[in-house]
Amino acid sequence: MGMSWLQMWTALRILIAVSAVSGSNICTSRGVRTCKECLSVNPTCAWCSQQDIGQEGSSISRCNLKEILVQSGCQAEFIEYPSSSMKVEEERPLSSTAGGSTNDITQIHPQKIHLTLRPDDSKRFVVTIRQVADYPVDLYYLMDLSYSMKDDLLKLHSLGNDLAAAMGRTTSNLRMGFGAFVDKTTSPYMYMYPPEALDNPCYGMNRVCQAQFGYKNVLSLTDQVNRFTEEVKKQAISRNRDSPEGGLDAVLQAAVCQDKIGWRRDASHLLVFTTDATTHSALDGRIAGIVQPNDGQCHVNKDNIYDKTTVLDYPSIAMLTDKLSENNINLIFAVTNDVMPLYLNYSKLMPGTTVGKLTSDSSNVIQLILDAYANIRSKAELEVLGLPEELGLSFNATCLNGELVPGVRSCSGLKIGDTVSFSVEVKLRTCPKDKTRTFVLKPLGFKDTLQVTVDLACDCACEGSAQPASPACQSNGTLDCGVCLCDSGRLGPRCECTEDEYKPTEADHCSPAPQAPVCGGRGDCVCGQCSCHSSDFGKVWGKYCECDDFNCIRSRGLLCSSHGECVCGFCQCSPDWSGESCNCSTRTDGCMAGVGLLCSGRGHCVCGVCQCTQPGAYGATCEKCPTCPDSCTIKKDCVECKHYKRGPLFEKKSCNTICRDEIQLVDELVFHEKSAVNCTYKDEDDCVNHFQYYEDISGNSILYLVKEPECPKGPDIMLVMAYAIGSVLLLGLAALLIWKLLITIHDRREFAKFEEERAKAKWEAANNPLYRGATTTFTNVTYRGNS
Repeated sequence: MGMSWLQMWTALRILIAVSAVSGSNICTSRGVRTCKECLSVNPTCAWCSQQDIGQEGSSISRCNLKEILVQSGCQAEFIEYPSSSMKVEEERPLSSTAGGSTNDITQIHPQKIHLTLRPDDSKRFVVTIRQVADYPVDLYYLMDLSYSMKDDLLKLHSLGNDLAAAMGRTTSNLRMGFGAFVDKTTSPYMYMYPPEALDNPCYGMNRVCQAQFGYKNVLSLTDQVNRFTEEVKKQAISRNRDSPEGGLDAVLQAAVCQDKIGWRRDASHLLVFTTDATTHSALDGRIAGIVQPNDGQCHVNKDNIYDKTTVLDYPSIAMLTDKLSENNINLIFAVTNDVMPLYLNYSKLMPGTTVGKLTSDSSNVIQLILDAYANIRSKAELEVLGLPEELGLSFNATCLNGELVPGVRSCSGLKIGDTVSFSVEVKLRTCPKDKTRTFVLKPLGFKDTLQVTVDLACDCACEGSAQPASPACQSNGTLDCGVCLCDSGRLGPRCECTEDEYKPTEADHCSPAPQAPVCGGRGDCVCGQCSCHSSDFGKVWGKYCECDDFNCIRSRGLLCSSHGECVCGFCQCSPDWSGESCNCSTRTDGCMAGVGLLCSGRGHCVCGVCQCTQPGAYGATCEKCPTCPDSCTIKKDCVECKHYKRGPLFEKKSCNTICRDEIQLVDELVFHEKSAVNCTYKDEDDCVNHFQYYEDISGNSILYLVKEPECPKGPDIMLVMAYAIGSVLLLGLAALLIWKLLITIHDRREFAKFEEERAKAKWEAANNPLYRGATTTFTNVTYRGNS
């Protein structure tokens, strides 16, 4: 007989498995011929290097899903199926405080990770960051000593000790240094005539100034703070010819001259740059004939002077950004109002820098530095160094209170000791020749790093045992991973045919159905296999030449929108793209608004573009909305959630995502800027809260909240009873008085009436008409009259 019942059952299971996944089996859709090509198709694909695969009557592709290969009889030792993996190689615990030696401080966890990735596959890991308390600080004060800064220098004479005392409240391990700059010592930046101006550029102004210089390190970082004041007092003002200064030269030298400046490896590095003028940048040196680009190296000589000022051009912003990041330096631009726009633009191009507005005499520089340092310490941002182009990264942040912020790699509003984490996904896009890649993740401005090593699993183990002129290929090809790679001019699964041989009787093996055209009309049947025709439009392949790479949906005239590959009539999209024509971006970066919300919380991110749903909202990130609640209404919710730990934002755990404001408690509101807005609202306890919303020129927003809200007081029972009793007594007394008043009025009216009537009465002087005389008359006999 033909097949036994066991063979028939096995073949049936294989056919069922194949039919179950035929609609979605990407592994068989590419027509790949080698193991390496198979692994690059999809992470789910496996290759069988066993010579005899499948049962009689079944046709199984060697590049297939692993479960189908197992069901088809491919033994485990012949299955090539590398898998992506991750191993943590170093994970010291996070530190809480600086403690003793700074070498033991750990602010990022883990420290080393080893990944193995297949093509188009990814692995995800979590990075945790915590800033320790009382971390050492190195503060280097870099000052413009051109003539317009003379008042600032005088003010700094008295601020040295105050600055040290103020910084001492943030750290017990402080070192301070001082440097100065003017501009390049050549024409047209420098006064060259008369000759006396070389030594005294203030010649002719009845003043004595020190000779112009490019940059000099006056005082290396030291913990003897009194020396800072002493050295500053020794400095004299200088003068240059043009308006812009050579500050970028000085910033670069202060950043890269680690030994000269004395930067400690385990400390926060603050470089305070103070000026009231603009600055020269790359290519400006050509005016003076300086064409050699800046090399980014340290050129401070033994006299602590920058000795290449007339040789090397000014550095570019990109070079400064790299060097500041490389040396973990936080640059603080303390500049006057006139030049703020320029340095704000610099700050946007240079991550980790902040800008503060300096008064005309630098009197506010201490508070400015404290605010900038607090702003630096309140933010954790991951920086990527040395990322190979074959790898793609995506981030999700988990900030305070477990709030998930997708698509970002920074958290703000932090306090010392707060812990935040970032979920990082690493994806291998393509396979290069080198099979190992390394990159580094580090918090911006930190010395701590996470080193990630990636092994690229692009090759098959069986490729190392290829057999040229193998008997299995009738000595006409190389047996590689179980398949014959035929020599030129040979065809067939075993290289048994030549291109000139044609067997019409085997044409039925080249059609999916009896009535179907041979090889779909796009190829010839040779040795029982379809030999697909070439096409001017692209590649044609498949068992029956049914697949090609040019018949896919187009968008704007581009095949798969140029964001994917056309595979057998379907677009296989590149990472970060989706849709039938790969025209829909899955990235949300373009939808992220400045408040840290997708589409400002007023819409949805669809294909990388915001679709505003809030009535009246518009703009690229729906940030504009004239009819939406005003700033007082929005900031009221921030006050409720951040300070009082209540309200809708607190319940939704989106407080730190939406509210990036820093809340400062004050006794009363005072005037800050014209842009400050005073707000008042009544909370759930009927208390009236007063706060002021203020956004500085750097875009940092601050809420000044009055400490004690105006709350209604509860009733005093004794006072209420006293009021009640008193009220009753007063009412009774008032009633008595009214009654007495009415009686008195009535009596007076009656008496007046009586008087009136009596006055009208007329009395007769004669006898009373009512009188009646006596009926008996007596005579006194003894009466004798008057005599």
